[in-house]
Parts: sequence; structure tokens; C-alpha cells
Amino acid sequence: MPVLASVTLRTRDAIKGIWREAAKFGAVGALAFVVDNGGYNLLVFGLPGGARGGPMSTSPVQASVLATAAAALFSWAGNRYWTYRHRHREKVAHELVLFLVANGVGLAITAGTIFASRHLLGLDSPLSDNTARVLGWVLATLFRFYAYRRYVFVAP
Repeated sequence: MPVLASVTLRTRDAIKGIWREAAKFGAVGALAFVVDNGGYNLLVFGLPGGARGGPMSTSPVQASVLATAAAALFSWAGNRYWTYRHRHREKVAHELVLFLVANGVGLAITAGTIFASRHLLGLDSPLSDNTARVLGWVLATLFRFYAYRRYVFVAP
């Protein structure tokens, strides 16, 4: 029985730790989502109620890349100094390179959903763009959570 109790306690503590980490990761991600989607919509569609589109209305994939890159920088700072503050590396440059690689894959996932929506399905409305971006964000977020834990912010 003591072995079972020990395993149960360790499992409970591990799950509690992952949930706490996932909650912080989610909070940083939610704010990064606002930066990303807000930036994208401003770049492509302009200010709400504006008569014309945004400055990148004819370049939605590039706008997606730019908005996602800005959100990634925000996310790195939030995750490094809050979510994973106890796990970050001594060599900031090495950590940042790994972070950027993981986010490059995430960026490709998000931009890929816009590309598929616009160029493969022929959809170009704000609803279809934002639906494609949300789908891309979900897929990219699952990948990033795994990559951050496994490769970027490793325990010292």
C-alpha cells in the first residue's frame, strides 16, 4: 500500500504542476492571441467601421506572418519570465533560437490555414480568415506547448 500511495501522490503533484503551468501558458497565449488577431485584423481589414481595408489588405498571408511574429516575441518574454521562469536556460541566445524555431513551425501552421482558406478553398471574408486563424492557433498552440516543455524551456 505505501508504494501505491507514493505513486498516487507523485502523480497528483505532477498533474497539479502541469495544470498550473498550462494555466500560465494559456494566459500568456491568450494575450498573444489578442496581439496576433488584433494585429492581423488591423493590417488586413483596417479599423472597425473604416471605409477602406488595412495597409496589407492585398497581402493577408504576409500580414498573418507579421502579426504572428509580433505575438511570438510577446509570448517569449511572457513564457520566459513568468510561465517557465524556473526552467529557462542560462544561455539566452540558445533558448531564443530554439523558441524561434518552435514558433517558426507554429507560424507556418497558422499561415498555412490562411493559405488553405484563401487559395485552396477560395474564401476571403473576415469570418473565413478568422476561422482559419483560430484553427491554426489551436493546432500551433498544441505544438508550441509540447515544444516549449520538451526543447525550449528545459529544467536545469
